Amino acid sequence: MGMIKTFRSVVQFDSITLDPVERRLKKAACIEDYRKIAKRRLPFGVFDYIDGGAEDERTLASNTATFGDIEFKPRVLRDVSNIDTSTTIFGRPSSMPLILAPTGFTRIAHSQGELAVARAAASFGIPWSLSTMGTRSIEEVAAVSDGEKWFQVYTWKDRGLVKDLIGRAKESGFTAIWLTVDTAVLGRRERDVRRGMTLPPKIGLGTLIDGAIHPSWTLDFLRNDPITFANVVGKNDEDGSTAVSLADHVARQFDQALSWDDIGWLRSVWGGPIVLKGIQTVADAKQAIEAGVEGIGLSNHGGRQLDDAPAPISLVEPVRQEIGDAGTIICDGGVRRGSDIVKALALGADAVSLGRPYFYALAAGGQRGVEHMLDFMRSGLERTMALSGVRSLAEIDRDLVRWKR
Repeated sequence: MGMIKTFRSVVQFDSITLDPVERRLKKAACIEDYRKIAKRRLPFGVFDYIDGGAEDERTLASNTATFGDIEFKPRVLRDVSNIDTSTTIFGRPSSMPLILAPTGFTRIAHSQGELAVARAAASFGIPWSLSTMGTRSIEEVAAVSDGEKWFQVYTWKDRGLVKDLIGRAKESGFTAIWLTVDTAVLGRRERDVRRGMTLPPKIGLGTLIDGAIHPSWTLDFLRNDPITFANVVGKNDEDGSTAVSLADHVARQFDQALSWDDIGWLRSVWGGPIVLKGIQTVADAKQAIEAGVEGIGLSNHGGRQLDDAPAPISLVEPVRQEIGDAGTIICDGGVRRGSDIVKALALGADAVSLGRPYFYALAAGGQRGVEHMLDFMRSGLERTMALSGVRSLAEIDRDLVRWKR
């Protein structure tokens, strides 16, 4: 009897979790865990489209690894009983300095796509961004989210279409514009080349086999409306209603002649904040401010365009030193933990943005997956601040971190 009593005192059995989404998310302790779940659940070509980078993927790896080259100089005995992560971005409140970046073709991860991500962002009080190549329309998103919404623009050759999209975004309550400037041509994404990846995915023998191996994704895909570039359906001859190679689509539709002179045109059709997404040098950051934009999006497109481009976090400090307080700096690329947010702010960023992490989480659990991931980021931000001895974002300064090398 004594042995049984001792056994009962030290052994506890976990309750059985019947909800499959909850069961998956309980196992996710970090972004890499969401990635592993997404890899199991998604067809191989779909996962590689989300996960892959350009050429040898050195920049893809460097984006995240470079955060590891920075270490903290934590202060102690600072009374961190109350941590405040709130901020303003372009004068509008945000619960933390985190923006969900625009991602194209989001519904390939989950049928709710952008709707799920927009709802999750609104529930956490942070900005979310819709891509020109989104799979839910400007109006569909506005109908389900009263949160802070930004619209991302690729400058297509058809400027009338671009003007129409921006007008619709303004009418629907979007408050800022990303202009992506690093896609004059598409980077060579060799995982997509090997898979013969198109958008939407073409149905062939390999796809059928892949779909059979991943039945939950296949059923979700087949039970819902066809995936298209929702904002341009009926307005463009390549709206995603038929399968296209992304590289060919970019070559035919995007304006390779885009230049600094076009910033003035964008300003003429949009009166709110403009962020240039894809700035990769100090010189271009300076020129962007001189061109009158409000935001600098330090980004290499998640390592998907030019391999061996600089990691965005490595640019934050020199860009801040060059432009002073003249613009908002957003560090986009490689952010995987709340501690990365603190490091970026200490070097001079105003906020960070991320894309792949929420794409993974969306695949893992839909809206609940994205909310789970945002809670992970928020708790990591709060914990890092407490362990570093800072109570508010205003207390995060350059003395908090140092480069290891």
